[in-house]
Amino acid sequence: MSRIDKPLGSDTDSSLSVGKQIEMESSNAIKYRTCSWPKTAALLFAEYICLAIMSFPYSYSVLGLVPGLILTVVVAGLVLYTSLIVWEFCLRHPEVRDVCDIGQMLFWNSKWAWWFTAIMFVLNNTFIQGFHCLVGAKYLNTMTNNSVCTIGFSAIVAVISFICSLPRTFSALARIATFSAFFTFVSVLLATIFAGIESHPKGYPKYGEPIVLAIPAAGTTFVAGMNAFMNISYTFIGQITIPSFIAEMKNPKDFPKALWAITIAEVILYSLVGSIVYAYTGTNYNTAPAFGSLGNEVYLKVSFSFMIPTLIFLGVLYASVSARFVFFRIFSGSRHMGNHTVVGWASWAGILACTWILAFIIAEVIPFFSDLLSLMSSLFDSFFGFIFWGVAYLRMRRADHGSNFWKIRGIRGFVGFVVNIILCIIGMFFLSAGTYASVQSIIDGYHTVGFGGPFSCASNGL
Repeated sequence: MSRIDKPLGSDTDSSLSVGKQIEMESSNAIKYRTCSWPKTAALLFAEYICLAIMSFPYSYSVLGLVPGLILTVVVAGLVLYTSLIVWEFCLRHPEVRDVCDIGQMLFWNSKWAWWFTAIMFVLNNTFIQGFHCLVGAKYLNTMTNNSVCTIGFSAIVAVISFICSLPRTFSALARIATFSAFFTFVSVLLATIFAGIESHPKGYPKYGEPIVLAIPAAGTTFVAGMNAFMNISYTFIGQITIPSFIAEMKNPKDFPKALWAITIAEVILYSLVGSIVYAYTGTNYNTAPAFGSLGNEVYLKVSFSFMIPTLIFLGVLYASVSARFVFFRIFSGSRHMGNHTVVGWASWAGILACTWILAFIIAEVIPFFSDLLSLMSSLFDSFFGFIFWGVAYLRMRRADHGSNFWKIRGIRGFVGFVVNIILCIIGMFFLSAGTYASVQSIIDGYHTVGFGGPFSCASNGL
C-alpha cells in the first residue's frame, strides 16, 4: 500500500501484479480476472443506460432546457475525468478489489477510513437495489392496474432480483448486461417517439398547453432546482463500481476504451431523450420517470415493458458488487472463494439475501422516484463521485513530483491542483446542500394529499 507514495512505474511487489493474480487462480473452478474491455464496456452500458435516463425530462423542466443541457455536458466531463483518475490509481495498485481498499489507501492507511468507506459503499449499493424494487413495483402496478398491494409487488421484484444475482463473476453477468442495455435503449427510444407522435400528454388539457422553458421558471425554489440537478448527477456518477470492474479485467490498461464509449453514448442519449420528451410534455405535464407523461396507455405499457431487463439487472449488478465485497473479506485465501463448495455458495446466497431484504425496506420507506435519486446522489456521490478522486489525484501527483508538484509541473500542475481542489468542494456542496434539499423534498412528499405512507398498499403506479 506504500506505492501511493511512489511514482507510477516504480518497483512493486510482483506477487500483486495482474499477471500473477491470473496465474494464481488458473487452477480454480471460479476465475475472476476474466473480463475483456468489451465485457467491461457492457457492464458500464448496463450501469449507465438505465431507467434514470427518464428523469432527465423532469430535470430539464425544473432547470430550463439550456441550463439542463449545459449541466449534462459539464457533469459528463467531470465524471470522465475522475474515472480516469480511478483507473490510474488502480493501475498503481492492482491488488485493489473495490473502492474500500482505495478509501483506506487515500487516507494514510487509516482503518477508520476503510470502515467509513465500507459502510457508505454497501449503503450506496443497497439504496440502488431499493430504487429498483421501487420502480419494479411501479411497473407491476401500472401493468396490472394496481391488482396487488404495492408491498407485494416490491417483494416479488426483490425475490426475482435475488435469484438473478446468484452468478459469482462479472464475466458471467456481462452477457446479461449487453441484453439489458439494448432493451433499455429500445425502451427510452420508444418513449421518446411516443411522446412526439401522440396528440397530447397525459392530463391534457387540465393545465393548458405544454410550456417549454429555456431557463428556470420564476419562483423555482432552491430545493426543486437542487433535486433536479442531483437527478442529472446521479445518472452519470458511477465511479464506485469502477475499481470492482477493473479488478476483474484481464488487461486493466484497456479500461479507457470502455470508458470513452459509454461517455459519448451517455451525452448523446441523455440529452436527446431529455430534451425531446420535455419539448412534447412541457413543464406542466412532466413526471419522473417520464413514462408517466404518456397519455396513451398502450404507448405507456409498451415502452415501459422494454425496461424490464434493466429494472432487474442493474439492481443485480450492485447486489453482486456488495456481495463480492463481503464474500472476499470472509473467504479470502480459502478454497471457498475459488471453488464450488456448499459453504461458499450458501454464504454467497445468504449475503445477497440480506442486501435484498434491506433494499425492500428502503423501497417502502422512501417511495418517491426523483427524491430517492436525489438522496442517493447527495449522500454517496459526494464522496464516490468527487471527494475521493480529488484527493487521489493530489496524493498521486505528490508521489510523482513531491509536495510542490503544482509548482514543479508548471501551468499543468497548477491547473490540476486547482481543478481537484474544486472537485473536493463540489463534493462537499453535494453532501451539505444536496442532502438538505433531498430530505426536505421527501418530507414534502409525505405531506402530499393521497399518499398512504411507508409500507402502504396505496397506488404506486405511474
